[in-house]
Order: sequence, then structure tokens, then C-alpha cells
Amino acid sequence: MGKSLFYIIRHGETEYNKLGIVQGSGVDMPLNELGRMQAQSFYNFYKDVPFDKIYTSALVRTQQSVMPFIAAGHSFQADAALNEISWGVFEGKPQSVSEREKYWRVVNAWNEGDYTAKIENGESANELQARQIPFIEKLKNESHACVLIAMHGRALKSFLCTLLNEPLLNMEKYGHSNLCLYQLSFDGKLFELLKQKDIVHLEA
Repeated sequence: MGKSLFYIIRHGETEYNKLGIVQGSGVDMPLNELGRMQAQSFYNFYKDVPFDKIYTSALVRTQQSVMPFIAAGHSFQADAALNEISWGVFEGKPQSVSEREKYWRVVNAWNEGDYTAKIENGESANELQARQIPFIEKLKNESHACVLIAMHGRALKSFLCTLLNEPLLNMEKYGHSNLCLYQLSFDGKLFELLKQKDIVHLEA
């Protein structure tokens, strides 16, 4: 058997993305009009790829991002392991200057290797990765040739570090924008990064 291909996307734009309001795992915001257009553009560009499995988080914004594929008959499964990190008390409201400072203190702690740092009532980087690992192990043991995964920005950063056997302090090197694509291959043992933060489908 040849290498498996994994297409991993961040969801399309929501109104909270547009307004700069934190969503995390606790806010189940649908895509806005632009987000739905991004989802359709992604489908138009990749509709001929033979995806044999689609995974999304349990949140509606990821499911709507691949809805054209689901509507076309592709098998899909929602899994809360792919949910965004919980940002705790920050979720669902605009951030003040002091809250942005708290946010960056947590992110900078992760960048320095303290993966236990978290926002009050939220998840740490360690906790995020811990809930992703069983899903990743399941992925490795499945025999799918081509998989599409729709997830979230911070969750994607942790997911990529884990797939590529990198420490979580590398998270910030994996940038993201709404409906961007990361593509990886898997030879049964190791994942290899093929495309990073690709948006050619949005420019077609």
C-alpha cells in the first residue's frame, strides 16, 4: 500500500472570527456568508479528490466547512477530540487589553515549554494534546488512503506538532487562516508535511 494523504483544514470564517471574539470549544458559532463561500470554494477546488473518510470536530463551524462534501455523499464522522481548545472565561466575549495580555502570557509560556499554563477554566496545551492523541493513534491504525479533517486554529497547531513528532513549543510556526489547508502524507510510520497554510483554493 502507498502513502496515505491527509488534508487538514481550519474551518471557514464565522462572525466571531470577523469581530475578533474568542470562540474556543464552548461557543458553537456557525459560518457567516464569507465562511460558506470559502467552504464552497474549497469544495470546487478539491471535489475530485477521492476522500474515503471525512472527520470534523463536534462544532458546527467545522461541519459546515465540509458540508458540500457531505452533501455529495462522502462518509463523515464528528469527533470532539478535534474540538478547539477551551479558552475558559475568555470565550464568547470581546477581549480587553488586560485579557489580551493574559492570553499572550499563556501562549508565551507554551512557547517556553510550560504546557500546563491555561486561561481560567480553560484547557492547557497538555490537556489539548492529551485528548487528541487517542484520535491520532486511531488515524494511524486505519487504512484510509485519503482523509479530510476539519478542525480549529489552536487545535490544529497542537495536532500538527503531534503528527510530526515535534514539541508543542513549535506550535507557533504553524500559522492559520480561515479555510487554509495543511496536507501531509503518512507512510505507516511517519507523517510528512507537504503543504502549509495553503489557500490557493480561495484564490482560484
